[in-house]
Amino acid sequence: MNSAQQIRILIADDRGIQRDGIQRLLESEPDFLVVGHAATTAEALRLAQQLQPDVLLLAKSMLGAYGKEALREIAAMESQVRTLLMTDRDHETDVVSALEIGACGVIARDSESNMLFRGIRKVMDGEYWISRSSVGDLVRAVKRLLGHALEGQTKKPNITPRQHEIIASVAAGRSNKQIAQQFSLSEETVKRHLTNIFGRVGVSNRVELALFAVQHDLNVAP
Repeated sequence: MNSAQQIRILIADDRGIQRDGIQRLLESEPDFLVVGHAATTAEALRLAQQLQPDVLLLAKSMLGAYGKEALREIAAMESQVRTLLMTDRDHETDVVSALEIGACGVIARDSESNMLFRGIRKVMDGEYWISRSSVGDLVRAVKRLLGHALEGQTKKPNITPRQHEIIASVAAGRSNKQIAQQFSLSEETVKRHLTNIFGRVGVSNRVELALFAVQHDLNVAP
């Protein structure tokens, strides 16, 4: 397979044996190309900027305070790196928190290899991927966020037609770059719209905005 058709993957894990094992596993698939590996969060950020992989496999154990900020930086990169967070099944997985700071999905380490492969291909296609072991956390978080959205907000918010279009695009999973291209706007203009929308509807991030859109039937363009 031509390297241009392969999914370029960066592995970030503070456990060397795990990194090596994942690399060997991924290299068994012809459409995967491991372009590098990192042992620290700072190294993961540097290599993500330098190598511009398609997908970053990031161990949850590296998500300290700085790790979360680094993940936000990676999610905001122009090269559109998609992060898949690897977690341990016997640890509580805060799925929504990972999505809020830029991850495109979560997968348990003890998942079958074909589930890992499928997760990588799904996030590469622009979808979100949640492993079965994390679904319970996601459902509880969605209920909490939807409950919060209902508090004192039974009426549709006063938003402009353009803001409605942008909300619908966020709910559809589009990035700032894709939204900018869709409406012939600059990415800076899209960011300003989102900042205004967050303040107007009372949310703090894209995940909450998408849930808010579903709750208020705003997920379809006017």
